[in-house]
Amino acid sequence: MFRPSRESLLKQNEEIDRLELPRIQDDDELEALKAKAELVEIREGQTLKIDRRLDPARRYCRPWTRDFVQDLSQAYYNRFHEQIQVNSAVRTVKVQKKLRRHNRNAAPAEGDTASSHLAGVTLDIQRRGMTREQVHFVHRYLFYLRALGLIEPEEERRQWVFHVMVSDHYGEWRSSQTVIPLDRPLEAETAQVGTK
Repeated sequence: MFRPSRESLLKQNEEIDRLELPRIQDDDELEALKAKAELVEIREGQTLKIDRRLDPARRYCRPWTRDFVQDLSQAYYNRFHEQIQVNSAVRTVKVQKKLRRHNRNAAPAEGDTASSHLAGVTLDIQRRGMTREQVHFVHRYLFYLRALGLIEPEEERRQWVFHVMVSDHYGEWRSSQTVIPLDRPLEAETAQVGTK
């Protein structure tokens, strides 16, 4: 549904440029952003887990990106009583260059199509192991938010993840929403929105 493309990478980088966010070069820059709370820790909990292979130093993202994954994981847990898994979050240019050496599908570390992970606005959410119904649920959830211009998702096939870049507009939109009761399925909510 969300085929990776050059156009999508360009959109992701345009958003990063609009926000005037740096592409994080190295661990020193990464730690400085954490110290200023410009990057926040992604915390595991009842609804969310993190791939054990992900370096704890890189289990960070922008605050609005964390809000997004917390909201998605809560909606998913309410529906399926299972956790969403984050496989990747912030990366440095140094890490991205290393990744490119053994993964030809990885985005570049520089240029107009550089990986949006470098700005801390993007997460990779594991798709492998999801049932068809669960994948459909995530598709609908992401489709709605993309239609609002709040995210730019890609569905990677070789890594079997949803790669999701989150705009800071997500935080503004989120604060304007009323709380959906936990016993009301998301499908009903999005279906109502689609018919208006």
